[in-house]
Amino acid sequence: MSNARQIIAMLRSRAEGDDESFFSIALQIAASEARQGRRQSAEEMRAEIDKARAKDARGASVPIQFSQPRGSVEGLLEMREPRFKLRDVVLGDVLLTKIDDILRQQRKRDWLREHGRFPTRRILFVGPPGSGKTMSAEALAGELSLPLFVIRLDSLITRFMGETASKLRLVFDETAKRRGVYLFDEFDAVGGHRTATNDVAEMRRVLNSFLQFMEEASSTDSIIICSTNHPSLLDRALLRRYDQVLEFDAPSSEQIRKLILANTAPLRAPRIAWKIVCAGAEGLSQAEVVRAIDDAVKTAILDQREHITTEDIMSRLRERHNMRTAFIDADI
Repeated sequence: MSNARQIIAMLRSRAEGDDESFFSIALQIAASEARQGRRQSAEEMRAEIDKARAKDARGASVPIQFSQPRGSVEGLLEMREPRFKLRDVVLGDVLLTKIDDILRQQRKRDWLREHGRFPTRRILFVGPPGSGKTMSAEALAGELSLPLFVIRLDSLITRFMGETASKLRLVFDETAKRRGVYLFDEFDAVGGHRTATNDVAEMRRVLNSFLQFMEEASSTDSIIICSTNHPSLLDRALLRRYDQVLEFDAPSSEQIRKLILANTAPLRAPRIAWKIVCAGAEGLSQAEVVRAIDDAVKTAILDQREHITTEDIMSRLRERHNMRTAFIDADI
């Protein structure tokens, strides 16, 4: 017979609508059955749990219990319902392989825990602006049917001594209570070198607190993603805290082609000179290429055309390059 406390905990979690805890306890019982030699019943339990989870995943993409943050964390976290899946993101093969591995570990996290292992959940995204970091975080949440919580750094970082670290504590407490994907965008604002600020003592306390919180175990296995455009600004002590560091680069020629074809709807692109277009997009980020295509498509629609041309695309790509030049000149 299973432990009476486990059965009580299952009933309580079911009554509270906490399906994640319900399934987790059920898997613990299955593991206990396997350890006692009843492998067939253990496998049957696991199969039924997988079927139940798959059925839930076909419903709402954000479970009911993951409601908008309230109370002390309201204003610190912005919840977004994921709009993307991995198929919507154009990334290189190496990066996709790493993300697939993270997804596999998260989907089978209870199986890993049965063997004393834990899924990858602390991830650093590194890459230039517009390279797909935020969209990839949203796609991870979408693939796992979890909400995406974006940490609002404007509310997190304050000038009052000790308050930023206290707010970080609240955020990490939330990751332990609500399973989700938590994104620290522009993370170098928090994780910068501890000697790279005039307020050295306070920022050292903030970063030390962050390092401590990152090491804490979490029964929810919430994914914590820190994203930065400037990895050189990060404190070296952070690197060993991450399970994975994913590098995002400017799009390759093949990725540029995929980006263009994915964003030309409702128009056709029958005779695009791809070598010219890919050369014209070189040096631009994914976001800049997508915006250039969007502008080209809008122009063609207003011209009452059903297709988009190479010159349409090149004209808009040149505009994006000119915008970059304008920013560079402004900094001189």
